[in-house]
Amino acid sequence: MAHPRYPADSYVNRELSWLDFNHRVLDEARDTTNPLLERLKFLAISANNLDEFFEIRVSGVHQAVMADVEAPGPDGLSSSDQLHRICEKATEFYATQYRVWNDEIRPELAQAGLFLGATPEILREHYAELEAYLDERLMPVLTPIVVDPAHPFPRVENKSLCIGALLRRPGIKQLRLGVVTVPRVLPRLVAVRGATQPTYVFVGELVRHFISRVFPGCEIIATAEFRVTRNSNLYVDEEGAQNLLEAISEELRERKKGDAARLEIGDDATTELEAMLADAVELTRDLVFRVPGPVNLHRLMTAYGLVSRPDLKFPAFQPAEPTWAEGGRSYLERLGSRDILLHHPFDSFNPVSGFLFAAANDPRVLAIKATLYRTGDDSPVVNALLHAARAGKQVTAVVELKARFDEATNIQWARTMEDAGIQVVYGLVGLKTHCKLALVVRDEGDRLQRYAHLGTGNYNPATARIYTDLSLLTSDEGITTDVANVFNLLTSFSRPASYAQLVVAPDNMLTALLRSITIETNEAKAGRPAHIIAKTNGLVDHDIIDALYDASKAGVKIDLIVRGICGLRAGVSGLSERIRVVSMVGRFLEHSRIYYFHNAGTPQVLVGSADLMPRNLRGRIEVLFPILDPMLAKHVRDEILGVYLENRPRIRTLDSDGVYRSIPKEQWTDGRDPHAIFMARAAQQPEGTAPVPPPQPKARKPRSTAGRRRTSPTTSPSTEPGHDTPK
Repeated sequence: MAHPRYPADSYVNRELSWLDFNHRVLDEARDTTNPLLERLKFLAISANNLDEFFEIRVSGVHQAVMADVEAPGPDGLSSSDQLHRICEKATEFYATQYRVWNDEIRPELAQAGLFLGATPEILREHYAELEAYLDERLMPVLTPIVVDPAHPFPRVENKSLCIGALLRRPGIKQLRLGVVTVPRVLPRLVAVRGATQPTYVFVGELVRHFISRVFPGCEIIATAEFRVTRNSNLYVDEEGAQNLLEAISEELRERKKGDAARLEIGDDATTELEAMLADAVELTRDLVFRVPGPVNLHRLMTAYGLVSRPDLKFPAFQPAEPTWAEGGRSYLERLGSRDILLHHPFDSFNPVSGFLFAAANDPRVLAIKATLYRTGDDSPVVNALLHAARAGKQVTAVVELKARFDEATNIQWARTMEDAGIQVVYGLVGLKTHCKLALVVRDEGDRLQRYAHLGTGNYNPATARIYTDLSLLTSDEGITTDVANVFNLLTSFSRPASYAQLVVAPDNMLTALLRSITIETNEAKAGRPAHIIAKTNGLVDHDIIDALYDASKAGVKIDLIVRGICGLRAGVSGLSERIRVVSMVGRFLEHSRIYYFHNAGTPQVLVGSADLMPRNLRGRIEVLFPILDPMLAKHVRDEILGVYLENRPRIRTLDSDGVYRSIPKEQWTDGRDPHAIFMARAAQQPEGTAPVPPPQPKARKPRSTAGRRRTSPTTSPSTEPGHDTPK
């Protein structure tokens, strides 16, 4: 990686930018135009996001500080500087988060007839019922520990709910620390059956209220809920591991016991109790966070599922379900003549799993291959692969065992598939397999024909209902040949000399993207139209940022749609005044990655799995694929990217001072946010939201798009998406 070419203040620290992103998630919990239970859900999501941030990112920074690794990044911040700034911003975030809970959402829930959390009145009026629940459901599984020379402080598991207590035993002056862990097998919300309206208390509140029953015979001086967050990074020696699956299985067991990275404790804890707990988990006070409420707001997600109040949730949404996807071999027959583009969740995910089931059932299909990153617990895609294997087809699954927080699920699926006769491989040593590919090989008499699915999202039907993603189904010869070569790379480390259509990391993706940016820069210098649009989840790679700065200074119009981390400063005079950065947080999670280049009037649209981050461009197997059909390319440019670039609700613009600001209502195109636009389109076009291209010849000559200017006889001025942002 080249040294950054611009001053340190030209870059934004990735960790601090991430905290800004989570503030945008929290803003949705405050937005009263969202239904009340959806606001509760956004609050819970912001808490879960913060958990993962401390488990992975902050724990890594903390380790660097402990090891005296202080080398500054492009933004100039050392590890100690980063940790200090993170703790400051996290403290501010906690204050806002709990203010939203205590002062806004919880009172509004009560007004709506839903009561979450214990109050003195609830505890008094329903004492007998709650005491009986404690005796029957809680006490048998609680294990109280009093810390003394014979009983060391327990190694509490990552993020487990605990109650700490300062105790005095009869006849002993010295105070002791008592700890009881509330096992995860217990529900986090306990329904109060005797209440006249839906009422739930948190299990931690219940245990704490009856703490004298937990530590009988002890004088209770003080109590508080607490939770320890531990380092959850995996440290696996892939080169030395004889069996990667078993090595990761063992590391998962160790993850629960990682070093502490954060201590959350109720703000009513005494100073002495806080100090004893911080010392016990070996954390300095800057990584201790006092919270005025439940120590785990993510548990509020349970309430969202428990409460049946459609009036307090988003109206149900039904994705477009194309009728062409019904039945047998119609998938493969259709793909033989035209590409299919799907925009999830507005278009159903069923055609993707249906494509694989159709292949599994087709007697002329010989082989199926697929990459699996996050599949979920009940995966129709995996079931289709199992069905194909049982039907005697050659099936290969490339399973990424290191998909963070999905390792256990992937290990289970890998063993199930191996038992069914599927050839399971785990990708390349040192590189995560993050690309989303499936390949079908069919005997069509005179030749073998390949069909492929390429996507931006995982083969997971659950996330396909809540993540915005794109899917391409195609039989294009150039694309499918490249997909086959990627699978050969993953299974045998056999690298092709080049790819005709795909852009693949770490082989050529960074080079190809920089080349495309350079083309736009040169066009602008020559006084010709130049435009870049990038939709990504994160922009951190400073080689890409430097190239975008160069392009902006040359006069290139640059629109960036960045959901999360953005290490670039937008709108800075003399540096990035032609760069606009917008961010969208809404009903669905923005997940698609799309890269558009004006390309001297012959538009280049690349879609895929890669964000503009060093890990994606240098440390993973990623794929970007071209949208070759001009009609579909224009649709992506105008009807997807163009919608995000309009002035709409939930679109926030990054200003030159580094602050994201909502677009004023008087400037809105109309009152609909992008997701509402896409949902309306799905309702109006049940056959799918993308246009249907005309049939193409079955064997199409590959047209290279790997980061260089393309010319295509099928592109005409009438289908060229144009230079200016659509209105």
